[in-house]
Amino acid sequence: MSNNHIYRKPSCPFGEKAIALLDSQNVDYEDHVFADKEEEQALKSRFDVGTTPQIILDGERIGGFDDLQQHFGVQSDEQDDEQSYTPVIAVFSTAFAIALALSAGHMGWQLTTLVMSFMGASLCLLALLKLMDIGSFVNGFKEYDLLTMKLPAYGCIYPFLELAAGLGMLSGLWPWATAVIATFAGLIGGISVFKAVYIDKRDLNCACVGGNQSVPLGAVSFSENAIMLVMGFWIFYTLG
Repeated sequence: MSNNHIYRKPSCPFGEKAIALLDSQNVDYEDHVFADKEEEQALKSRFDVGTTPQIILDGERIGGFDDLQQHFGVQSDEQDDEQSYTPVIAVFSTAFAIALALSAGHMGWQLTTLVMSFMGASLCLLALLKLMDIGSFVNGFKEYDLLTMKLPAYGCIYPFLELAAGLGMLSGLWPWATAVIATFAGLIGGISVFKAVYIDKRDLNCACVGGNQSVPLGAVSFSENAIMLVMGFWIFYTLG
């Protein structure tokens, strides 16, 4: 049995970085991924720590990822760990440019058309980022989405639902289906984010732009869910 162990959450970026560093140092270790919150809390209580991952080398607790870097004399690249809203700004700026182009072209300068095009383009771009690495997205999403915690398959189909809603808003097709998808996903997502950020006070990355981005959970994810919820209600209203 190895005396080297790492204890981590399945979606923790620092845990994944610690794994990569251990591999680069040719360290044999046992990888312990928490199955649930109870296992994580038990580990924290055992070592009297507040964060994970926790790494044990030669039977001695090293600590977290930063401590592991110091142990191996590897320089920390803090810039890679900084949270940034840049991906979100890029998505919404591009979506707005697409909406302007469509309005300037054949759709005409109507406010409702411009808004619907912007919302639809935003959802399509956000879905694209999730689908580029759906595994990483699901790992991050299930950290705070209440339905995905209970039904992991929902995390896998969520990007497709988001894409369908976006295409529906852009095309005007399937209005009832678009409204149902947007309202359902927006409502569940909004409640989940509110609980994670304001009730549980958790500091998490938002999976809205994919699982490999360091975007803080909060206003950004609220915006995504608000887009779907508001447009879902609006479509229901226009359908009478």
